[in-house]
Amino acid sequence: MSLKEAIAQITPSLLAMRRDFHQHPELAFQEVRTSAKLAEFLEGLGLEVTRGVAGTGLVARLKGARPGKTVLVRADMDALPIQEASGVPYSSQTPGVMHACGHDGHAAIAAHVAAVLVRQRESLEGEVRFVFQPAEEIVAGARPMVEAGVLEGVDRVVGLHLYSLMPAGQVGVRPGPSMAAADAFTLHLRGRGAHAAMPHEGVDTVLMAAHTVVALQSLVSRETDPIKTAVVTIATVQAGEGAHNVIPETAVLKGTLRTFEPELRERLMRRIAELAQGIAAAMGGSAWVEWKPGSPAVVNDPDLVERFRQVAKEVVGEERVLEVPPVMGGDDMAEFLNRRPGVYFWLGAGSSSPDQNRPHHHPGFWIDDERALPLGVELLTRTVLDFLR
Repeated sequence: MSLKEAIAQITPSLLAMRRDFHQHPELAFQEVRTSAKLAEFLEGLGLEVTRGVAGTGLVARLKGARPGKTVLVRADMDALPIQEASGVPYSSQTPGVMHACGHDGHAAIAAHVAAVLVRQRESLEGEVRFVFQPAEEIVAGARPMVEAGVLEGVDRVVGLHLYSLMPAGQVGVRPGPSMAAADAFTLHLRGRGAHAAMPHEGVDTVLMAAHTVVALQSLVSRETDPIKTAVVTIATVQAGEGAHNVIPETAVLKGTLRTFEPELRERLMRRIAELAQGIAAAMGGSAWVEWKPGSPAVVNDPDLVERFRQVAKEVVGEERVLEVPPVMGGDDMAEFLNRRPGVYFWLGAGSSSPDQNRPHHHPGFWIDDERALPLGVELLTRTVLDFLR
């Protein structure tokens, strides 16, 4: 039986699993049902399965009949706190939670790569390790899985991300930095409260916050080499209790820093604190920053990217394998790629009609799973076999 025939045979199971996960989404570190369903499926294939890794994570090992390299296939499982409005018949049955990023598809694809490869166990050289990761959406699941030892003995890593804004049938990849490091911060400002009619008696944290928001943008526009890339975004500003005539004593700003280069990342983290503290001090107040470090940048190995390109060209044709620009979104796949060489690629899952597509993290998020998922299984399977050589 050819690989395409084997994939066609398991496609009904592939789509049913993805749609079941879509109907029953689970938030970060709550992927109990999803993990259990995957474990049952993989154990049914005869794989060695370890449950409860880093909380709700799962590791399944497919060992070939002959010794060789070990390739890790990573898939994330968690959903988002969004009320679904896609209108698909298998919409989320959990109020306020939906798979709006394709992780349901990632998990189903990886599980069915195992279903295809297990048929080749006798001719397989080495080991394929399937890692089903929790909590990607809060970039908190990969690091504890790495710390639990899932990379021990691993030679290469591969993963995919479905992309709703790229037509199904297209593949995107790039060597080197592909996705940014994404770090979250909370900036606390303290002044002195006062009556709005007597501002000279207080230290206005709203004014302090306004100056800080504007000044932070200069870190990119005036302190960062224009050839390099960084984004500083303030997403939340909170001050006061709703009164029209009270100058609040405190204010809180929340935002993110996104970078590709480790040195730039460290410098801007330091400068955000210095700039905020300087502005606050100049206005008679104080400031301090709490950081929630994210994962580093996603960096693909150039040699393995070229090998993946050759595999992808055989599957979808040369004209459909695109070199995509880097994106400022983050992904903790970086924790694996930061320690082992590998490839993380985009798989188109959208309609050829752009009007039907919605971006990731949108209530109307939709993917063409009938076209994209079987293709994902074939691409990952062929890439794993190539990387084992």
